[in-house]
Amino acid sequence: MMNENYLCRLFELQAKTAVLTGGGGVLCSAMSKALAKAGAKVAVLDISLDAAQKVVADIQAEDGEALAVQCDVLNKNSIETAAQTILAKFGRVDILVNGAGGNKKEATTSPYLSFFDLPPDAVQWVFNLNFLGTLLPSQVFGKIMVEQGAGVILNISSMNAFQPLTRVPAYSAAKAAVSNFTQWLAVHMAQEYSADIRVNALAPGFFLTEQNRFLLTNREDGGLTERGQKIIDNTPQGKFGSPEDLLGAMFWLLSPASQFVTGIVVPVDGGFSAFSGV
Repeated sequence: MMNENYLCRLFELQAKTAVLTGGGGVLCSAMSKALAKAGAKVAVLDISLDAAQKVVADIQAEDGEALAVQCDVLNKNSIETAAQTILAKFGRVDILVNGAGGNKKEATTSPYLSFFDLPPDAVQWVFNLNFLGTLLPSQVFGKIMVEQGAGVILNISSMNAFQPLTRVPAYSAAKAAVSNFTQWLAVHMAQEYSADIRVNALAPGFFLTEQNRFLLTNREDGGLTERGQKIIDNTPQGKFGSPEDLLGAMFWLLSPASQFVTGIVVPVDGGFSAFSGV
């Protein structure tokens, strides 16, 4: 019979310092709170300080240790300032979750906006937020991990990286880049710096967030759009994911339980990526 203490050690995150970008969002706020409950010290980074502070308040209300930091993931100086604030408070960085990302209507095709008319600045904004918003924090916090000799980076990819979805060309391309970058960085860190610096990614299936709600639900009655219904019909488990559905895979990839795992992208999608439609 497996010893309970062995399981605790396998998934131990007690006293680790975790940094989450996009920490005020739907998915990363749940991750931040879960990491705090597991005993980690959590730095919640968001472009909106108010959003980060709300998450930190929830963590502190349950006696967790957390810090809210305003950070623009597309501004390296902003990230470096955030890193210094975190180091001054917690002394080190063990975990980076690159959760900042999203889409926007102006980079999404529709009956009112054709592919040929997508504004280049909107496409660039979506690509930059998702890809550069992953690369730049990885540079800043990855360098700290190199100096420490150890650390874990967890990127957030998407179903779009496996098969591009209709209507979201910029988002699909950016998330494909995130998955590719995850593999590249995993090899680079292990070969050039330390085998104890690991890089992996989660690829969430379909979770209702503020970024995709306009595509999946009707504003009038909250029911599913045609696109939302197609997603449910092609998800074998027949439902959208909830933020809590990401936590088990997150804990695995961030903890010693996955110490020989690097360079992978794990779908958390209710079977969507396995289903052929037949």
